[in-house]
Amino acid sequence: MDSKNLWKRTRDELVAAVTALGYPAELGQEIAKHISSPKGMERMISYLRQVRPNKVEMVVDEMISIRSEIDAWHEKKASQKANAAYTDMLNSGFGEDDE
Repeated sequence: MDSKNLWKRTRDELVAAVTALGYPAELGQEIAKHISSPKGMERMISYLRQVRPNKVEMVVDEMISIRSEIDAWHEKKASQKANAAYTDMLNSGFGEDDE
């Protein structure tokens, strides 16, 4: 399954989980846009099915928490990449002749 179809399928599953709790489908669609990754949406679906939150605030708090964790992971990966490039530059030199 290509990533676009996976995203759509996961979004639809998230919307179904949201509406099963009595919330509007638009809330599920906005959550999907905000989280923006199938794995993140799957985590949200799991939360909705296990916890069955009875307040929209709980749903939104979990969405924000998942998005924050995704952002932190991206920042960590970017930092690791920058560190690796810097270490490589230190090990290989700066392109100047060492005399």
